[in-house]
Amino acid sequence: MRDGRLKIRDVLLLFARKSDMKDIYVMKSKERTLEAVSSPSPGCWINLENPSDKEIEETAAATGIPEDMLKAALDEEERAHIETDDGCTLILVDIPVMSGDKDWYVYSTLPLAMVYNDNYFVTVCLRDTAVLGDFLNQRVRNFDVNKRTRFVYQILYVNAIKFLGYLKQIDKTSSRVQQHLHRSMKNKELIQLLDLEKALVYFSTSLNSNQIVIDRLKTLSTLKHFDDDNDIIDDVIVENKQAIEMATIYRDIMGGTMDAFASVISNNQNIVMKLLTALTILLTIPTVIASLWGMNVHVPFESLPGYAGFFIILGIIAAILVPVTVIMIRKRMF
Repeated sequence: MRDGRLKIRDVLLLFARKSDMKDIYVMKSKERTLEAVSSPSPGCWINLENPSDKEIEETAAATGIPEDMLKAALDEEERAHIETDDGCTLILVDIPVMSGDKDWYVYSTLPLAMVYNDNYFVTVCLRDTAVLGDFLNQRVRNFDVNKRTRFVYQILYVNAIKFLGYLKQIDKTSSRVQQHLHRSMKNKELIQLLDLEKALVYFSTSLNSNQIVIDRLKTLSTLKHFDDDNDIIDDVIVENKQAIEMATIYRDIMGGTMDAFASVISNNQNIVMKLLTALTILLTIPTVIASLWGMNVHVPFESLPGYAGFFIILGIIAAILVPVTVIMIRKRMF
């Protein structure tokens, strides 16, 4: 990221909600560090994570931002868009999220709202995210909350990078599942591939929606544009388009792979059924012959001494089974 010349000069405010706690955490910059402060002030960044109605009301009262803008990101189905109203601007984009355990991860997307006016910058999301976590943990160097345009571009840049990272993880996971599928051919692996394909659909849709928002940012009148920020927005566009291409390619490959494996599994079932049919035919021949000589009536060879009749019957069975088996082998039924 080309942000080496940025400096942190303003106060950062974090409203964080943890399980049953409703504490308010305020963080400010001091020599490029973040520290807790007691109350919001003009020039703040307010970050709401899964906020309650009360927290939304308090934030709206403190900042003068409409509640409906702050609640926009609380709807998981909300589409990416830009909205302006009475000096307040809402920029809503989709961000990638990952959940699960060490054995299997589920990838999806959630809306992230960036809402600002002349004095406050607020971000809202349903959960803590890796995108904003990079800023809060100071893994993004020299971001400046006071420079709204640059801060928005930096968030969008980090978001695009996260999409690319998750897409690479999905590709690696897909390759690992395919290796297991070659050996096991079970429904579990197919279901896992289906989860990955669904994630790619979510990613592709979200990235395309984000691209529309990014393209519109250049003409947004409420966001001041500076020549120094052109490099950042250009990087955002490049990374987001690359993520779109990767998601499209991976989705096409995944769809073809699932169709191929479904055909392979169906073909394997047909091979098993053919083998079982051939074995059934072979077992039916001695069964029929043994049943004929097992009837409680007079049958041929019953007057022969000792086991002569028994061996003759075995010979008849073998004489029929051998040519039938040879024919089945030539027909590749085994």
